[in-house]
Amino acid sequence: MALLIVGGLNWALVGLLSFDLVATLFGTQSTLTRLVYILVGVSALYAIYLVSRWGSRSDG
Repeated sequence: MALLIVGGLNWALVGLLSFDLVATLFGTQSTLTRLVYILVGVSALYAIYLVSRWGSRSDG
């Protein structure tokens, strides 16, 4: 959940202010920046998986 929040806030900053906080903190396209982006993407895919499982679960 924390990675989804970080990713969402970062994209909000990019969209609103053209400011990439992750790149500012860790360097533009550094290994650590790329790792953060990858982890945010994987967490989003996992969240999609969880939501789809919750939606298909029957009550009873």
